[in-house]
Amino acid sequence: MATGIVSVGLHLTGHETLSRVALVISCAAWLGLAADFAVRLLRERARWVAEAETPGALTAVAATTVLGTRFAALGWQTLAEALLALATLLWPVLIVLVVGHWKRRMPGGVFLGCVATQGLAVLAATLAATESAAWLAHTALVLFWLGLVLYGVALFRFDLRQVLEGAGDHWVAGGALAISALAGSKLIAADSARLYLWNDDDHGVLRAVTIVLLVLDLAWYAVLLVAEFARPRLAYDVRRWATVFPMGMTAAATLSVCAAVDVSWLRTPGEVLLWMAVAAWLAVAAGAVDEARTALRSTGRR
Repeated sequence: MATGIVSVGLHLTGHETLSRVALVISCAAWLGLAADFAVRLLRERARWVAEAETPGALTAVAATTVLGTRFAALGWQTLAEALLALATLLWPVLIVLVVGHWKRRMPGGVFLGCVATQGLAVLAATLAATESAAWLAHTALVLFWLGLVLYGVALFRFDLRQVLEGAGDHWVAGGALAISALAGSKLIAADSARLYLWNDDDHGVLRAVTIVLLVLDLAWYAVLLVAEFARPRLAYDVRRWATVFPMGMTAAATLSVCAAVDVSWLRTPGEVLLWMAVAAWLAVAAGAVDEARTALRSTGRR
């Protein structure tokens, strides 16, 4: 998810070579995780079910839609459609299992219900524009509103102490709004004289909601960033990848909204946010490599 959205952001700013490098890394990670997902489903069914009930299971849907969105931008429509179909098959099963096990005072992963749903909306709206499929855009609109409902429910379940105590996934509280804003921008961009998806009132509501979502996301970003300085959590934790994803998603959303609603001055903040996300990606990747080396040395000593 984190690497995939960084690839999308780099593409939006014209850094195509870096974007494709990130895409290759993202594909390799996705294939590895997909293989692990399939093996557990076939050989360790009880473990698969137990893990499928946790919020993290929805990263399978979100990561697949992010990858599909990047492929759609490359013009690989058939592959993007296949990933949309796969994500659509996974989403109802996982969303029912995960939401059914929500409780009070949950970490930031609770917002992955919104993220996965909006990821479907983003990819569906993107393909609707390229394939001139009005039904796909209208489906994306339903998912967009459903994602916002899921965000509201998740916010009620979220433990606000995580802002100061979370190990990294608390950033998804803002990232869910970012992908919602991105979905809104894709729905706006999908409209055309050929499709005529929205009338003036519909377009006005979509535009207003998308801008509000971006503003709220940037507010969350500021709060979370201040909290990181107020209470530094510098030790590596795998959940820090859940920090990189919202940072990259906020950058991508800002750049996409900039184009969709024709607010050109948003491009510079979007680029700044993108390079902040790239810096965070490099820092977390370095931490992951260092931890892997330590684990290997420990295994070797035994």
